[in-house]
Amino acid sequence: MPNLSEIWPLFDLTLRTPRLTLRPMRDEDLAGLADAAVAGIHDPAVMPFGVPWTDAPKGDLVRNLAQYQWMLRTKVAQDNWHVAFAVLLDGRVIGSQDLSAVAFSTRKTVETGSWLTRESQGNGLGKEMRAAMLMFAFDYLGADFAETSAAAWNAASIGVSKAVGYVPNGVHRASRRAGQVNDEIHFRLTSESLVRPEWELAVNGFEPVRSQLLG
Repeated sequence: MPNLSEIWPLFDLTLRTPRLTLRPMRDEDLAGLADAAVAGIHDPAVMPFGVPWTDAPKGDLVRNLAQYQWMLRTKVAQDNWHVAFAVLLDGRVIGSQDLSAVAFSTRKTVETGSWLTRESQGNGLGKEMRAAMLMFAFDYLGADFAETSAAAWNAASIGVSKAVGYVPNGVHRASRRAGQVNDEIHFRLTSESLVRPEWELAVNGFEPVRSQLLG
């Protein structure tokens, strides 16, 4: 009988940076992910996410996170996918780094999104995990462009995007909570414009994933 990794090659993919390990979310990561989310991600007075999922009561938030991760797996198909990577520091989940694409073989474009616990912010980890994901997208998947967005007030997220080379690519009005409206800034990055770090990204388990995502 095939093992789980043969059925779902993404479970064996691992990206390593000097401080972090990023891997597609496994069931064993869900409890740590829930703990990280409950520990706090942002000031409750503002909402950085397009869907206000952190507003849910603790019990609902934990269940919602697990259901969302399971749902993402059902959406993975060649050329169209959304993969959430657990971000681990010293073996502990401290956040999530997502990578998604629609009609990738034609558009050659990925989108990124991420979050870290508040205690893990402010020390360059956000930039490190974003750089890792972009190098994986450009160097291994063959992407030409990467896109992302952030609320106009979210200086930390915008700072990470600009630090790795993204440039502004439009603004639209977004309602992240009922009755609240803010500007959302879009950013775009080309493979040539990526500001690469001095360190090298270590990638293990990619070849089986190539056929799972790219065909």
